[in-house]
Amino acid sequence: MAFLRTLLILLAGLAAVVVTLGLLLPLPPRQGIEVTEAFPATTNTKIGAAVLRAQAAHPGKSGVIPLAGGGEAFAARMLLARTAQQSLDVQSYIWQADTTGYLLLEELRAAAARGVRVRLLLDDNGIAGLDASLRALDDQPNFEVRLFNPFTLRRPKLLSYSFDFVRLNRRMHNKSFTADGAATVVGGRNVGDIYFAFGPDKHYIDTDVMALGPAAADVSTAFDAYWNSASAYPADLILSPAPDGMARLTSAVAGVKAADLAAPYLAAIAESPLIRTLLQGRDAIEWAQVTLVVDHPGKGLGQPGPGGLLIQRLAAILADDETRPRVSVDLVSAYFVPGPGGTDLLTGLAAQGVAVRVLTNALEATDVFAVHGSYAEYRPALLAGGVALGELRVDPLIPQQDQTLASLLAGSASSLHSKVIAIDGKRLFIGSFNFDPRSARLNTEMGLLIESPTFAAAVTKAVDQVMGQDAYALRLSAEGSLEWAARDQNGAQVVHATEPNTTWFDRLMVRLIGVLPLDWMM
Repeated sequence: MAFLRTLLILLAGLAAVVVTLGLLLPLPPRQGIEVTEAFPATTNTKIGAAVLRAQAAHPGKSGVIPLAGGGEAFAARMLLARTAQQSLDVQSYIWQADTTGYLLLEELRAAAARGVRVRLLLDDNGIAGLDASLRALDDQPNFEVRLFNPFTLRRPKLLSYSFDFVRLNRRMHNKSFTADGAATVVGGRNVGDIYFAFGPDKHYIDTDVMALGPAAADVSTAFDAYWNSASAYPADLILSPAPDGMARLTSAVAGVKAADLAAPYLAAIAESPLIRTLLQGRDAIEWAQVTLVVDHPGKGLGQPGPGGLLIQRLAAILADDETRPRVSVDLVSAYFVPGPGGTDLLTGLAAQGVAVRVLTNALEATDVFAVHGSYAEYRPALLAGGVALGELRVDPLIPQQDQTLASLLAGSASSLHSKVIAIDGKRLFIGSFNFDPRSARLNTEMGLLIESPTFAAAVTKAVDQVMGQDAYALRLSAEGSLEWAARDQNGAQVVHATEPNTTWFDRLMVRLIGVLPLDWMM
């Protein structure tokens, strides 16, 4: 009885602390926050003039340029920032305090200094170590920073979950980088060295594209909706003044530029033909029908609003008689938790004769152990239902082929981070959306549906290559247990009866996570 009484007292005390923190650390009022809108493309800017000129020859279509590998993806953002003359609207889930993060912040600062209006919208969950720099940038002319679903307790930040979990569990996972309302980069990459395939450490295979014209205008409209949403707070309402913030940022930028690690980043920018391709309207630009699919920003507060959820629109595309898959679906997702509904959808397509393939991370390659545990329970049903499953191995030797469409999934890496769906070799979806419950119900997401047989075939070719050479092919044994088949260095097939390159403890944890009711969070 004494133990129970003590336990109740402790729980009551903890509850009191949580309630008190919530009362002492409320969100600031949003009254008086300025509503701003994107500048449309205009012939008064280099990028705008080039895009509008090329667009006139392709009415109703958007230009699309594949970004082949991390170096080109990084150079695209840097060069757009460097070339912009009117506006930069940038949205990201994670912005790391590392070489690429500091170089891009410096490029945005330089753009604002020459008169470009910069709006930087960041999810507050992914800016560790940057509070002072972001506040200092927000204090600069022409530069405004807003934080999505911010934490009111800055240190220790994660303690905020104890008194504001429902809101803080919803994050803005969108990624876009738009210059002069005419050109935008959309895809799966956050900002950080690991996403741009530089440096000696592990990095991700990722996918994004540059889109021009109407698609960029649609992304700008969506950016405005998020920028002016009830979840976006000006940095000066959340972050403390940082008198030394700009000096610290300048020092950090100088440090990364002086380091040997910066050399390949700077070389990638100097060697990239991207802006020349854009400004001169070269043949590398494909003009296609492009549709932006995006969550309403109200999803960040549990209020999806008009237009509903991205997952509903994707499901409608897969079910609509005109656009539903009839031949093939290649789904690439770093974090894949289909749930009962997704499993039924994919196996249902397979039952109709559609060749359905899913490429995700193996346990040895994933960086989110819990997600793999939730995914694992659906593998037998997917395989029994005719879905081909491939799991990327650690550090596969996928040839890097910069400047080619086949390299949409290329690069030697330690983990998959791409989010791509190719349908019937005719259309593909590239964006931030993982095929999991968190992307479907909690985080906000966005992506582009591109009607391009050229691009769709490139993704299919890349999936062929990765699943044939660099991934485990999952299958069910005669007894119904899982097997992982792969080729060794000599080309001989090796079959594993347990998850390869893992320990018994890893496998035990995956099994335990699989039986817990955690799917809704993954």
